[in-house]
Amino acid sequence: MNGWVAGTEPYAWPYDGRLHGHHLALVLAGWDEGWRGRAGPTADAPVAQRTLQLAAAVAAHGGLVVAVAHGSAHLSLAVPHRVANAAGLDGFFGGPLDHLLRAEGRTHLLVAGHGIEGPVHSTLRAANDRGYECLLVVDACTALVADLAPAAAKTVTMSGGIFGAVGTVAAVLDAVAPTDRPTPSPTAQEA
Repeated sequence: MNGWVAGTEPYAWPYDGRLHGHHLALVLAGWDEGWRGRAGPTADAPVAQRTLQLAAAVAAHGGLVVAVAHGSAHLSLAVPHRVANAAGLDGFFGGPLDHLLRAEGRTHLLVAGHGIEGPVHSTLRAANDRGYECLLVVDACTALVADLAPAAAKTVTMSGGIFGAVGTVAAVLDAVAPTDRPTPSPTAQEA
Protein backbone atom coordinates (compact mmCIF):
# COMPACT_ATOMS: atom_id res chain seq x y z
CA MET A 1 0.00 0.00 0.00
CA ASN A 2 1.38 3.35 -1.00
CA GLY A 3 0.23 6.32 0.97
CA TRP A 4 0.94 8.96 3.51
CA VAL A 5 -0.28 9.88 6.96
CA ALA A 6 -2.31 13.08 6.65
CA GLY A 7 -1.31 16.28 8.40
CA THR A 8 2.19 15.33 9.46
CA GLU A 9 4.75 18.05 10.08
CA PRO A 10 7.08 19.18 8.57
CA TYR A 11 6.72 16.80 5.60
CA ALA A 12 4.32 14.17 4.29
CA TRP A 13 5.17 10.98 6.18
CA PRO A 14 6.60 8.66 5.12
CA TYR A 15 8.74 10.62 2.71
CA ASP A 16 8.70 7.76 0.19
CA GLY A 17 4.96 7.01 0.43
CA ARG A 18 5.67 3.38 1.34
CA LEU A 19 3.16 2.78 4.11
CA HIS A 20 3.31 -0.99 3.69
CA GLY A 21 2.68 -3.09 6.77
CA HIS A 22 5.78 -5.18 6.15
CA HIS A 23 7.96 -2.03 6.48
CA LEU A 24 6.12 -0.60 9.48
CA ALA A 25 6.76 -0.94 13.21
CA LEU A 26 5.33 0.78 16.25
CA VAL A 27 8.06 1.27 18.86
CA LEU A 28 6.73 2.01 22.34
CA ALA A 29 9.70 3.52 24.18
CA GLY A 30 9.62 3.73 27.95
CA TRP A 31 6.75 1.26 27.88
CA ASP A 32 7.42 -0.02 31.37
CA GLU A 33 6.10 0.63 34.87
CA GLY A 34 9.16 2.70 35.81
CA TRP A 35 8.64 5.31 33.09
CA ARG A 36 4.86 5.15 33.36
CA GLY A 37 5.16 5.98 37.06
CA ARG A 38 7.46 8.92 36.33
CA ALA A 39 4.92 10.34 33.88
CA GLY A 40 2.43 10.53 36.74
CA PRO A 41 -0.92 12.12 35.87
CA THR A 42 -0.09 12.40 32.16
CA ALA A 43 -0.09 8.59 31.89
CA ASP A 44 -3.85 8.76 31.79
CA ALA A 45 -6.46 6.40 30.40
CA PRO A 46 -7.04 8.35 27.14
CA VAL A 47 -3.35 8.08 26.20
CA ALA A 48 -3.35 4.37 27.03
CA GLN A 49 -6.55 3.84 25.03
CA ARG A 50 -5.20 5.69 21.98
CA THR A 51 -1.98 3.70 22.18
CA LEU A 52 -3.86 0.40 22.33
CA GLN A 53 -5.93 1.44 19.29
CA LEU A 54 -2.74 2.39 17.47
CA ALA A 55 -1.07 -0.93 18.34
CA ALA A 56 -4.10 -2.92 17.15
CA ALA A 57 -4.29 -0.98 13.88
CA VAL A 58 -0.57 -1.37 13.17
CA ALA A 59 -0.81 -5.11 13.85
CA ALA A 60 -3.90 -5.44 11.61
CA HIS A 61 -1.99 -3.59 8.87
CA GLY A 62 0.81 -6.18 9.07
CA GLY A 63 3.10 -4.00 11.17
CA LEU A 64 5.19 -5.06 14.12
CA VAL A 65 4.58 -3.72 17.65
CA VAL A 66 7.65 -3.56 19.91
CA ALA A 67 7.65 -2.42 23.52
CA VAL A 68 10.91 -1.19 25.01
CA ALA A 69 11.47 -1.86 28.69
CA HIS A 70 14.36 0.09 30.18
CA GLY A 71 16.42 -1.78 32.71
CA SER A 72 14.59 -4.57 34.51
CA ALA A 73 11.19 -2.88 34.70
CA HIS A 74 7.93 -4.65 33.87
CA LEU A 75 5.79 -3.64 30.91
CA SER A 76 2.96 -1.22 31.65
CA LEU A 77 0.51 -2.65 29.09
CA ALA A 78 0.79 -5.98 27.36
CA VAL A 79 0.36 -4.92 23.72
CA PRO A 80 3.49 -5.88 21.85
CA HIS A 81 4.45 -8.62 19.45
CA ARG A 82 7.98 -8.30 20.83
CA VAL A 83 9.73 -6.84 23.86
CA ALA A 84 13.18 -5.29 23.64
CA ASN A 85 15.03 -4.54 26.85
CA ALA A 86 17.36 -1.56 26.75
CA ALA A 87 20.21 -0.80 29.12
CA GLY A 88 19.74 2.96 28.91
CA LEU A 89 17.42 5.80 28.06
CA ASP A 90 17.79 5.19 24.32
CA GLY A 91 15.79 2.08 23.39
CA PHE A 92 18.59 0.92 21.09
CA PHE A 93 21.34 1.12 23.73
CA GLY A 94 22.56 -2.18 25.08
CA GLY A 95 19.64 -4.14 23.66
CA PRO A 96 18.32 -6.01 20.62
CA LEU A 97 16.00 -3.36 19.14
CA ASP A 98 18.05 -2.55 16.02
CA HIS A 99 18.71 -6.22 15.26
CA LEU A 100 15.05 -7.12 15.81
CA LEU A 101 13.77 -4.36 13.50
CA ARG A 102 16.30 -5.10 10.74
CA ALA A 103 15.70 -8.87 10.92
CA GLU A 104 11.99 -8.17 10.39
CA GLY A 105 12.67 -5.70 7.53
CA ARG A 106 11.11 -2.76 9.40
CA THR A 107 12.33 0.59 8.07
CA HIS A 108 9.42 2.93 8.91
CA LEU A 109 8.85 3.53 12.61
CA LEU A 110 5.97 5.04 14.52
CA VAL A 111 7.46 6.06 17.87
CA ALA A 112 5.40 6.66 21.03
CA GLY A 113 5.42 5.75 24.71
CA HIS A 114 6.09 7.11 28.18
CA GLY A 115 8.38 10.12 28.55
CA ILE A 116 8.17 12.07 25.28
CA GLU A 117 11.08 14.23 26.42
CA GLY A 118 13.03 11.23 27.78
CA PRO A 119 13.08 7.68 26.39
CA VAL A 120 10.67 8.41 23.53
CA HIS A 121 12.73 11.29 22.15
CA SER A 122 16.05 9.56 22.78
CA THR A 123 14.85 6.41 21.01
CA LEU A 124 13.49 8.42 18.08
CA ARG A 125 16.79 10.28 17.61
CA ALA A 126 18.75 7.02 17.79
CA ALA A 127 16.42 5.42 15.23
CA ASN A 128 16.87 8.37 12.89
CA ASP A 129 20.65 8.12 13.26
CA ARG A 130 20.40 4.48 12.20
CA GLY A 131 18.50 5.39 9.03
CA TYR A 132 14.92 4.61 10.03
CA GLU A 133 12.08 6.80 8.72
CA CYS A 134 10.41 8.03 11.94
CA LEU A 135 7.04 9.49 12.90
CA LEU A 136 6.56 10.72 16.46
CA VAL A 137 2.93 9.98 17.35
CA VAL A 138 2.50 12.82 19.84
CA ASP A 139 -0.86 11.94 21.34
CA ALA A 140 0.28 8.38 22.09
CA CYS A 141 2.99 9.78 24.36
CA THR A 142 3.04 10.80 27.99
CA ALA A 143 5.24 13.55 29.36
CA LEU A 144 7.39 13.59 32.46
CA VAL A 145 6.94 17.36 32.67
CA ALA A 146 3.89 18.59 30.74
CA ASP A 147 5.53 21.92 29.83
CA LEU A 148 8.37 20.10 28.01
CA ALA A 149 6.19 17.98 25.70
CA PRO A 150 5.59 20.67 23.03
CA ALA A 151 9.29 21.51 22.86
CA ALA A 152 10.21 17.82 22.56
CA ALA A 153 7.82 17.44 19.62
CA LYS A 154 8.97 20.69 18.00
CA THR A 155 12.64 19.66 17.99
CA VAL A 156 11.75 16.68 15.80
CA THR A 157 10.51 19.04 13.07
CA MET A 158 13.43 21.49 13.08
CA SER A 159 15.50 21.89 9.91
CA GLY A 160 12.84 20.26 7.74
CA GLY A 161 12.45 17.21 9.96
CA ILE A 162 15.91 16.60 11.35
CA PHE A 163 14.65 13.61 13.38
CA GLY A 164 11.57 12.75 11.32
CA ALA A 165 8.00 14.00 11.35
CA VAL A 166 5.22 14.47 13.90
CA GLY A 167 1.64 13.21 13.59
CA THR A 168 -1.39 11.99 15.53
CA VAL A 169 -3.02 8.66 16.30
CA ALA A 170 -6.20 9.56 14.38
CA ALA A 171 -4.21 10.35 11.23
CA VAL A 172 -2.25 7.09 11.47
CA LEU A 173 -5.44 5.09 12.07
CA ASP A 174 -7.00 6.67 9.01
CA ALA A 175 -3.91 5.99 6.89
CA VAL A 176 -3.65 2.29 7.77
CA ALA A 177 -7.39 1.54 7.74
CA PRO A 178 -8.42 -0.96 5.07
CA THR A 179 -9.94 0.82 2.11
CA ASP A 180 -10.95 0.21 -1.47
CA ARG A 181 -10.28 3.77 -2.53
CA PRO A 182 -6.87 4.84 -3.88
CA THR A 183 -4.68 6.80 -1.50
CA PRO A 184 -4.18 10.38 -2.70
CA SER A 185 -0.72 11.79 -3.24
CA PRO A 186 0.37 14.50 -0.82
CA THR A 187 -0.56 18.01 -1.81
CA ALA A 188 2.18 20.48 -2.71
CA GLN A 189 1.81 21.96 0.76
CA GLU A 190 2.24 18.52 2.39
CA ALA A 191 5.18 17.55 0.16
